[in-house]
Amino acid sequence: MRIIQVSNKEELLREIDSLDNSVEDIYINTRPSVEIINRILENAPAIRKIYCPPSLLKQTSTRAFEVLDKHGVSLDKHGIRVGRPTKYSSSIVQEVFERKERGMSVKDISKQMKIPIRTVYYYLKKNNP
Repeated sequence: MRIIQVSNKEELLREIDSLDNSVEDIYINTRPSVEIINRILENAPAIRKIYCPPSLLKQTSTRAFEVLDKHGVSLDKHGIRVGRPTKYSSSIVQEVFERKERGMSVKDISKQMKIPIRTVYYYLKKNNP
């Protein structure tokens, strides 16, 4: 899969222009407009799937879906994480839960693990049913 993550439309179009016949799957982090889809179809005729973030998939026009259906290309969401990467690993987060279950206060967890108190609260609230 070819992954294209850009910050503006001009960069996206430049990247699309560099595609070739070998590309069958592509991920773009921009809303797939009709113009973008046509550009992809021109430069990568073997394309079968286009992926984008779930939030942008919802914003895609019905006209764009019609163009894709006409060419037998599907548009789907992909779970590629976007945004800032997490600072703490899952093992550290798990340690926060274990300490809380043992009865340690949030303030003590924060001090001992050198994690901001708001972050400790965030992890506890986020994963609390």
